[in-house]
Amino acid sequence: MNIITIDFESYYSADFGFSKLTTEEYVRDPRFEIIGCGVAVNEEPAVWHTGGHDKVIYELRGYDWDNSFVLAHNTMFDGAILSWLCNIKPKGYLDTLSMGRAIHGVDAGGSLKALVERYGIGAKGTEVEDAKGKRLADFTPAKLAKYGEYCVNDVELCRSLFKLMVKDFPKKELKVIDATLRMFIEPKLELNGELLERHLADVRVKKEKLLAAAGVDRDLLMSNDKFAELLRNLRVEPPVKISPKTGKQAYAFAKTDEEFKALADHEDLRVQTLVGARLGNKSTLEETRTQRFIDIASRGKLPIPLRYYGARTGRWSASDKINMQNLPRGSKLKQAIEAPEGYALVGADLSNIELRVGLWLAGQMDKLELLGNGLDLYKDFAATAFGVEYDDVSKDQRFIGKTSCLSLIYGTGADKLRTAIKTMSGTDIGEEMAKSTVDIYRKTYSHVKNIWGVGGQCIEGIYTNRSTTIGFNDFALVDQSGIKLPSGLYLMYPDLRKTMVNDKPQWDYAIRGGRDRIYGAKVFQGLTQATARCVMAEQMLNIQKRYPIQLTVHDALYLIVPEAEAEEALDFVLSTMRVAPEWLAGCPLDAEGGVGKTLADC
Repeated sequence: MNIITIDFESYYSADFGFSKLTTEEYVRDPRFEIIGCGVAVNEEPAVWHTGGHDKVIYELRGYDWDNSFVLAHNTMFDGAILSWLCNIKPKGYLDTLSMGRAIHGVDAGGSLKALVERYGIGAKGTEVEDAKGKRLADFTPAKLAKYGEYCVNDVELCRSLFKLMVKDFPKKELKVIDATLRMFIEPKLELNGELLERHLADVRVKKEKLLAAAGVDRDLLMSNDKFAELLRNLRVEPPVKISPKTGKQAYAFAKTDEEFKALADHEDLRVQTLVGARLGNKSTLEETRTQRFIDIASRGKLPIPLRYYGARTGRWSASDKINMQNLPRGSKLKQAIEAPEGYALVGADLSNIELRVGLWLAGQMDKLELLGNGLDLYKDFAATAFGVEYDDVSKDQRFIGKTSCLSLIYGTGADKLRTAIKTMSGTDIGEEMAKSTVDIYRKTYSHVKNIWGVGGQCIEGIYTNRSTTIGFNDFALVDQSGIKLPSGLYLMYPDLRKTMVNDKPQWDYAIRGGRDRIYGAKVFQGLTQATARCVMAEQMLNIQKRYPIQLTVHDALYLIVPEAEAEEALDFVLSTMRVAPEWLAGCPLDAEGGVGKTLADC
C-alpha cells in the first residue's frame, strides 16, 4: 500500500482564513482558491503542482489513490479539499497532528513547527506569511516557485515526522484516526434546512418571552445575589470560587469562569438565555448553533468534526465550532440530522460503560455480577441508603442512588455529593444524609475505595520511575511515562510535581495554561474513562469492518444503512458492543439502540 503525503496551499487573507472561519466554511466558500499542492509518493522526492484549480486537480487525479493512504499534518483540512473539491477518495487517511496529541498529550504543541522542533528533523519555513492576501494571479513566477519550495519542505517534514512517530504507534489507533477523519472528510448525514429555520425562529421568540417573563433587566442581571436566585429558580446551583481578592467564597459569574461559561451550553434554554444575557451575548448558544447548521445545510452534507484524542483520556472532543458531543436528547438539532433518501440511521449506546469498567478495574466483582444479572445498581444502592426494600425505591430515591453511584465511585465527598444532587434534582438531602450516603458507599464498595489508594501509589511510581501496576489482575502497567492503556498509548501526567502539606504529599502536573492537582481517586477516574474510550474505539473498528461509522458521541455511535437492512444492522451492532475485549474479560457489557430516519429517533 502506498503512502502519498500532501500539503495544500490556498488563498487566505485577514478576513478569510481559519481565524474567522471553520474548516468546513473555509473549504466550501466560493472565495476558496488552491494556490498549489505538494505531493510525495512513498520515498520519492516531493513535487509541487500549481497553475490553477483545474490544473492542480488534473495532476492530482493522476495518482493511484485507490491503493494509497493519504498523509498530511491536519488531514481534516487537506483531506476535505481532496474529497469535496477534487472528488478524490483515497484508501485511507493518516494524520501526524492526531498522532502528536496521542503521543505527547493534548497540552503539548501540536503544530508541524512544534513537532519537527521536538524531533529535531528540520525547520519549517515562513513563506506562508508572505502569501497572505495573495491570489494565484498575484504571485510572480519567482515568488510562486519559492512558495512551492516552502510547501515541498512541509511535505518532506511531515513524511519524516510520520516515519519517526509511527514506529511505536499502535496500528489499531491508526485505524481509529482514519475512522474519525472519514466522518468529516466523507460526510453522509444530511440536514433539514426547513426544520432548522423554523426552530431558529421559535428559539428567538422563546428567548424574548423568557426574558420578559423573568422580568430581567440590567440591575437584576448584574446583581450577583439576584442572578444566583434566578439560576436556583431553574434548579441550577450557581457556580462558586474562592475570590483572589478576599480569599472568601464568591459566585463564579465572570466571563473567564469555566463553570459559568459552561452554563451557556446548558440543555435548558432558559438557563442559556439568562447566562447569555448576563455575558452580554446577543444570541444564545442554541441560536448560534442552529444558524451554523442552517449555513452548513446550504452548502452540502454535514461533516462531523471530531478531534481524535481531544481529551487527555483519549476521548474525542468537539472541533470546528460544532459541538456534536453536546446535542440534547430529542432536540430539534438532532431531529434535523437525517439519513439520505432510502437509508436509515442506526444508533447504539454502551450502557453504564464507565460504571461497569470502573467496578471491573477496582475488582468490585460482587456488584459487577449483580449488574451483569440485570439488577439496577442505582436502585440497589438507594434501597440501602434509604433503608427500604428494593421494590419500594421511588423514582426520586433512585435518582439520588444514581447520582451517588456515579459520583462516589471517584471519591466525591459529602458536600459535593449534596451539591450535585441539589443541582440536578432541586432536592437537598441535607448534611447528615450526605455523610451517611458516603459512608455507606465506601463500606459496601470497599474495593473501589481501595483502588483510590493504589492510584496514589501510581503517582509516586510515575514520579520516582518505579514500575507498578493498577487495576484488577494487574490490568495496567505504570512507569515513568504514565499508565499504559489497552490501546498501547499512555495516560500521562507531564511534569509531575510533589509538595508536602502538613507532612502529606500533594501532587500536580502541567496542563495548558497552568497546573492541575492529581490524587489517587482522580487517577482511578482518568483510568476508568480512558479504558472506556478504548472499549468504544475497539468496538468501532469491529463494526467498521461491515458498516462505516458516521458519528460517535461519548459512548454512542451511529451509522447509515439501507432501510431494508436497518434491523439486521442494529442486531449486529448491539451484539458486537455487548462483547467485552479480551483485555476486559469478565466485564459484562450491555448496549441499547434504535433505528430511525433522524438522529433523534435512535
